[in-house]
Amino acid sequence: MEINGKTELFCLIGSPVGHSGSPAMYNYSFQKTNLNCAYLAFDVKLEETEAAVNGLKTLGCSGFNVTMPCKTRAAELADELSDAAALIGACNTMVIKDGKLYGHNTDGIGFVKNLKEHGVDVKDKVMTVMGAGGAATAIQVQSALEGAREIHIFNRRDEFYANAENTAKKIEERVPGVKVNVYPLEDEQKLYEKIGESHILVNATKVGMKPMEEESLIKDIRVFRENLVVADAVYNPRETKMLQEAQAAGCKIALGGIGMLLRQGEAAFRIFTGENMPTEEVYEKFFRE
Repeated sequence: MEINGKTELFCLIGSPVGHSGSPAMYNYSFQKTNLNCAYLAFDVKLEETEAAVNGLKTLGCSGFNVTMPCKTRAAELADELSDAAALIGACNTMVIKDGKLYGHNTDGIGFVKNLKEHGVDVKDKVMTVMGAGGAATAIQVQSALEGAREIHIFNRRDEFYANAENTAKKIEERVPGVKVNVYPLEDEQKLYEKIGESHILVNATKVGMKPMEEESLIKDIRVFRENLVVADAVYNPRETKMLQEAQAAGCKIALGGIGMLLRQGEAAFRIFTGENMPTEEVYEKFFRE
């Protein structure tokens, strides 16, 4: 569709954004759904976040996605946050309506939706999640909101360990009935013990991502079993070493991060427009190898 005086603007802010596939994905989806909208990417540094958001509000932008390093600052600027965004303390999707800023986080939604697409529901499940960064926190929070029974968080004793403890505290305070435990990732015996008690194992660290594609946090592959669901937030490569070893060990469901990436974009599109993204067409055009 041609841009005209009534075209709605959506965009991505963060830095760097030059590599982002979001403009192509969203503009293709706007075209396929006959929506008079356009999507751009703007390189915005952390200290520029507030000025950028105010500028977008002034210009009448309808909504925007947020990537690093602006997610936390964007949440602080919101007038209203979704339950997930409030618990995570970060936004990746924001809508401007009547001059107010509404913040959402669709990362965890994408993860849970991708599991459901493969016949797995987190409700009443026990999960082990490795990691305590942005993606990990989103997965932990959304899983709790959707009824997970118990979540074991493992992270190295680095600057993110306190974040894991804070996430556990917030989830237990605001989502009654969910038990959250935090352990050091260095304790491999405890890690394998908790995986043995879990229905779902998730890697939400950078381990396995290029250039670390020959690495896995799971050294003892005997922990993999047929009925253990194994998921990775990493999408490059499509199959991490952990997933390859899980499949070789007999795990029936081993999912890479590309589905989570696609489904979080789908959720953001619905928040932006109220319409359904042509997800299968988007997958075939942009995500299928």
